[in-house]
Amino acid sequence: MEYRAARVTPSPEGKYRQTVTIGPHTLTADETTAHGGADAGPEPHEWLLAGLGTCTAMTLQMYAERKGWKLSKIEVTVTAEHVEGAFVMHRELALEGDDLDDEKRARLKEIAEKCPVHKTLTGTVRIETALAR
Repeated sequence: MEYRAARVTPSPEGKYRQTVTIGPHTLTADETTAHGGADAGPEPHEWLLAGLGTCTAMTLQMYAERKGWKLSKIEVTVTAEHVEGAFVMHRELALEGDDLDDEKRARLKEIAEKCPVHKTLTGTVRIETALAR
């Protein structure tokens, strides 16, 4: 799969505020006030949390639709902390539906671990950096 480029440029509106452009979308990133920013948008690690959360919710929604399961609520909360030098993400799934039994809930938990962003974050990631001319 080919992804659209994320272009990031400093915004004149704040000390650390960044303008992020992905295809037709314009987003804002910033540092928290505790780190000298204005908190005008998520800070970089929060974007990782959002990526995992949105991918998980979309994956669960697609799976449930394919199975014909009627989910009235899909809510994914992702938090993180640094523990002994590791970045640890905690994902909580709040799922509701009329026909949602323990077996289906367990299956949805398994499916959450198969979302593409989860696979990316737990797989091998290489970052290749080049200087533009």
